[in-house]
Amino acid sequence: MDAPRDDLQWIATFLDAQTADLGAARNTLLAYGRDLKDLAGWMARRGISFSAASQDDIESYLVACDAEGLSRATRARRLSAIRQIYRFAFEEGWRTDNPAIQIKGPGRSKSLPKTLEVTEVDRLLEAARQTGRTPDDRLRNTCLMELLYATGMRVSELVSLPVSAARGDPRMLLVLGKGGKERMVPLSPPARDALAEWLQARDAAAAEVEKQGKPASRFLFPSRGKEGHLTRHRFYLLIKEFAVTGGVSPQKVTPHTLRHAFATHLLANGADLRAIQALLGHADIATTEIYTHVLDARLSELVLQHHPLSRNKGPGDKE
Repeated sequence: MDAPRDDLQWIATFLDAQTADLGAARNTLLAYGRDLKDLAGWMARRGISFSAASQDDIESYLVACDAEGLSRATRARRLSAIRQIYRFAFEEGWRTDNPAIQIKGPGRSKSLPKTLEVTEVDRLLEAARQTGRTPDDRLRNTCLMELLYATGMRVSELVSLPVSAARGDPRMLLVLGKGGKERMVPLSPPARDALAEWLQARDAAAAEVEKQGKPASRFLFPSRGKEGHLTRHRFYLLIKEFAVTGGVSPQKVTPHTLRHAFATHLLANGADLRAIQALLGHADIATTEIYTHVLDARLSELVLQHHPLSRNKGPGDKE
């Protein structure tokens, strides 16, 4: 394959290949595109191109990102995108070298993920039951929250669930995760009840749509938007509404903090770290190990409560 003529063509060709060969997730491709376009703009202002950039040029760009105040996670993600496109360029013969191969990344922050207390999640669930202009809206909102907390799904996985996955009162849901990988997640009884009630309302609305000669949506949470289902942005706004209604600080509540709450609460109640990894869809156990702070706290509590040497001895206790 001949090398594209300019940087934007490099990016477009690279993204097309990621889609065709690796089945990369749409959100991953969007992130790659944004990061690489930022690099292309930075290079263009300095008269540099992807085809001629050196290791020093790429390192200078990363230094500029640091000076701009970007987080370590963002800088690590940008370097990952740069490494990917230059590896692709080398394999395609666009370049005879890979200027990014020896660049060390900033690493990822080991700060603990923000999460929610069980009582706060309870208030959010109750708020979802009360929030919505119509009874159907309230049933949908309840189902969204119950499924998210019961499964720990990513919000993109939740809003794009096909309705076929929810048929037949399932005990498990089949979820399509990052990179097209599938996994099974169990449903709690409250989540199954909320799902059954929402399906009944959703199917009734779908039947009305079909009476008008229009096709019914294939999604569990349909929408009239171009994607055909509830968007991540709309769900983000919804949970902020739930937070206000439930008396929980909106700053604490995001789809990701609910995913963290799912993992943290499971681990605190005795779940195995490998099981958490499988449920969250993490490819690497190292990603899941951020939750070991919960396990450390639980083990410490067990020792303090049950180890004989940790108990206060009374006058009659034997040594």
